[in-house]
Amino acid sequence: MSKEETPKYAKLVEGADGLSLGISIVVAILLGVGAGMLMKSSFGYDWLLWMGVLWGVGGAIMNVYKAYKKQVESYAEFKDDVRYKKYENQDDDED
Repeated sequence: MSKEETPKYAKLVEGADGLSLGISIVVAILLGVGAGMLMKSSFGYDWLLWMGVLWGVGGAIMNVYKAYKKQVESYAEFKDDVRYKKYENQDDDED
């Protein structure tokens, strides 16, 4: 896509992507709990609340994983930089 064809909600998505990791964890868990409470009140099964909680925790774990992968990709550009060559792993330890 070119610059002229950016989606209508591109700024909103970029802003949501820039949320701190802690806020995204809390939001994911709260959304899961809310969905669980909604399903529990709609269908009357108590275990649906716990399923919502598990979905929220799963979403939080996924957010942490995505942030980790993004960080690893951002450090990959330094791999071949001459300034950081001296910090490579050296296997000449006597242990």
